Amino acid sequence: MSDPAPVLVDPVPTFGEVLDRHRLSLTRRPLEILQVNLGKRCNQACTHCHVEAGPKRTEIMTERTVDRVLELLDHSTGIATVDLTGGAPELHPHFRRLVMAARRAGKQVIDRCNLTVLFEPGQEETAQFLAQNQVTVIASLPCYSRENVEKQRGLGVFEPSLRALEKLNALGYAAPGSVLELHLVYNPVGPFLPPPQAKLESDYKKQLGERYGIRFNRLLTITNMPISRFLHQLLRDGTYEAYQTLLVQSFNPGTVSGLMCRNLLSIGWDGQLYDCDFNQMLELPLGGRPRSLWEIEAFDELAHDPIACGPHCFGCTAGAGSSCGGALA
Repeated sequence: MSDPAPVLVDPVPTFGEVLDRHRLSLTRRPLEILQVNLGKRCNQACTHCHVEAGPKRTEIMTERTVDRVLELLDHSTGIATVDLTGGAPELHPHFRRLVMAARRAGKQVIDRCNLTVLFEPGQEETAQFLAQNQVTVIASLPCYSRENVEKQRGLGVFEPSLRALEKLNALGYAAPGSVLELHLVYNPVGPFLPPPQAKLESDYKKQLGERYGIRFNRLLTITNMPISRFLHQLLRDGTYEAYQTLLVQSFNPGTVSGLMCRNLLSIGWDGQLYDCDFNQMLELPLGGRPRSLWEIEAFDELAHDPIACGPHCFGCTAGAGSSCGGALA
């Protein structure tokens, strides 16, 4: 599904100017979600990956930094969810220790899983570990067709992705009445906005259920940000200006109140602090001022800090909006 070709606007307004035009402000609320990027190592190298993760990346969070995350988590009362991402977070040597410590602290834990990692050497028991610790799995599956999945994620990815979903289902994920939640993520394969989330979720459930007997809880639609690998693709194809204009012209003021940067803190693999995962990849520090885990005493003290913005922020506010939890409006 493609969007109408946008009319190029020159000059393009800044995100702050558009907020002002709608008499809106972007202020931080008390922190509820701690998103931890454990590194850029991944067994895949997806074309849309804003982290530019892959098998050859060596950036990884040190044990000392993991310890500091857990220490600060013990001194922070507002954090309810620990969201683990990467790369493939499961490949980190301290992934399981971090999960178990967060669960003992009473936190919900999210694992952003690419599915195929469950068949990597040394990961044979990872699915069982996730189920035993009641970890919520958010898995990327950009389509229910082989062609679209492999166009974005690489040849040979579709079949093991389905096997991974079957494995999670066999462990009780997304079963009626189960506490084990399994959500799928859709990213467009080109320079257009996601279709309506509810309709696409219905299509996914019908196709995956009827074709493969696979079940899941929710589908989360996420807009591709014009940064990193997707930006390189846009520039290569000569579609960057049109896509950025589409995002600007699709600004939806109703999405601003639910933006993830308002109650989320993003921690880089090197311990630096950011407003969101996208700002982390652009190296836009928290509130515009570089800070690390060793410069704070608790995560709670960062509530109400300013939020750093840029042109990519239009990606989160276009159409129905986009966040790590899917559509916003």
